[in-house]
Amino acid sequence: MSATEAPERVTPRMLVKYREEVVPGLREQFGYKNPMQVPRLTKIVVNMGLGKAVENKARIEHAQREIASITGQKPTVRLSRVAIAGFKIREGYPVGCAVTLRGSRMWEFFDRFVSVAVPRIRDFRGFARKLDGRGNYSVGLSEQSIFPEISLDRIEFVQGMHVTFVTTARNDEEGFALLERLGFPFRK
Repeated sequence: MSATEAPERVTPRMLVKYREEVVPGLREQFGYKNPMQVPRLTKIVVNMGLGKAVENKARIEHAQREIASITGQKPTVRLSRVAIAGFKIREGYPVGCAVTLRGSRMWEFFDRFVSVAVPRIRDFRGFARKLDGRGNYSVGLSEQSIFPEISLDRIEFVQGMHVTFVTTARNDEEGFALLERLGFPFRK
């Protein structure tokens, strides 16, 4: 390949599924006239709270490395806005790290989350069918080891995380239909 040629981009598998299966299905289900009315996934936010970082500063770097390997994107460190004496947290202390995924990284993460990571959860029976009222869905995971990018031998701290799926749906019914058609594992 020469320097002037751009590398060939591969369209994520879930994006192809969204365009070819989900959009026509949602248009038929909800009677959308315009394809731009169809709800879509706009971003995925992966957040890891680090309350124990006050005691051990190494947790911050460890969490950053793990979120970066899981998502393929460097996380931002979240700082506390207020001091909380009961938790020994001062204003400006690092209390978490987060990544916002959009575009092809978002679709790749969604695909890996649904098809690889979730099936690795022990005794998994599906996620609750409760959205936030605006068509968005948040999932709390108890440990990061369900992701294949994390080596079990190298885990220093077992750490939970939240994953939020943000959609353009106007209500929970539309958001639920979108996520379910994309293959999100809800309880039956």
